Amino acid sequence: MIKPAFRMLLSLGFVFSMLPFAYADENKPAGNQVQSPAEKEFAKRMENTVLIGFFTVDSDKPDQAGDPERYEIRKVTKAAGNTWIFQSRIKYGNVDVVLPIPVPIEWAGDTPVVSMTNFNIPTMGTFTCRVMFYKDRYAGTWQHGDKGGHMWGKIEKAQKTPEK
Repeated sequence: MIKPAFRMLLSLGFVFSMLPFAYADENKPAGNQVQSPAEKEFAKRMENTVLIGFFTVDSDKPDQAGDPERYEIRKVTKAAGNTWIFQSRIKYGNVDVVLPIPVPIEWAGDTPVVSMTNFNIPTMGTFTCRVMFYKDRYAGTWQHGDKGGHMWGKIEKAQKTPEK
């Protein structure tokens, strides 16, 4: 069984990997956008990182979060408006691919927050999440249909590995 949080990330990756704006120049924001110091810091902090943490399902007992999950992020780049492109490595079973995933980011002061509400993925259902990033930690909530819960963990620099 694919864990709900990973299923959401995997589904988003495949659905959005075909969007043309996801292939914009990775080294600068799309168009003539100016990045604030907080946005520049977020992009720099998230480059070559791994999110290592846990998630719960509301029906689970709080002390049973399970084994740690890993989400590898190669690069985060501002695109148009509040959309950011997460170059994320998806590794599950025989799948091992880096995909550009467009993610809406809102700002609470100097804190970036992934903010998706009732985001429909054909054949997969509706997803909602709020995940904030601050220094070397992330935390948030997620919802997929009638299942939901919390997710949290640390943001660590990735170990250097050969490119595929």
